[in-house]
Amino acid sequence: MNTPEIEELKRLVEEHYGKHLTTTTDFEEFSVILRLRHEIFVSPSTLKRLYGYVSDSHKPRMQTLDSLSAYIGHKDYASFLLWLKKSSYYNSSFFDAGQLVSSDLEQGEQIEIGWAPNRLLRLEYLGDSLYHVLAAQNSKVEAGDRFVTGCFIKEQPLYLPYLERNGERTPPFVAGRNGGLSIVRKII
Repeated sequence: MNTPEIEELKRLVEEHYGKHLTTTTDFEEFSVILRLRHEIFVSPSTLKRLYGYVSDSHKPRMQTLDSLSAYIGHKDYASFLLWLKKSSYYNSSFFDAGQLVSSDLEQGEQIEIGWAPNRLLRLEYLGDSLYHVLAAQNSKVEAGDRFVTGCFIKEQPLYLPYLERNGERTPPFVAGRNGGLSIVRKII
């Protein structure tokens, strides 16, 4: 089992290499490149186990993690972990957002949400984080649909586990995949 840190190391190794490691040939070629160009010795079978190409329940050896960390420019795995911890790219943080939270609404209130290029929904809040679509323009969401969400955040996509349509549930839906919601407002 790999930790999130190991998964990120694997991702960065592939990014540095410029190629995904998905076939036996990929692992063999990468192992040779590591050995010949970088004097880093990691066998193809070790790489296959690490990347889940072959089943293995063992944790990777520290030597393997040190070697791959060195490949992407760190002294060893410990320094890679320290870099991850200090990197602002990976840290969680609070952010300032134009948001509308379901718990701040009263049953019967209406809101509008929109996203590029020209999608617009008018929603009625039914309570318990449930919304009814009153009107839909240029969207796969249709008037009469219902969905559950805790909040709408401007400039962030809206991920919905499903839309309830005619008594049935659709597959998951995302609104504003590119650029997020551009309109989030209460109708007064």
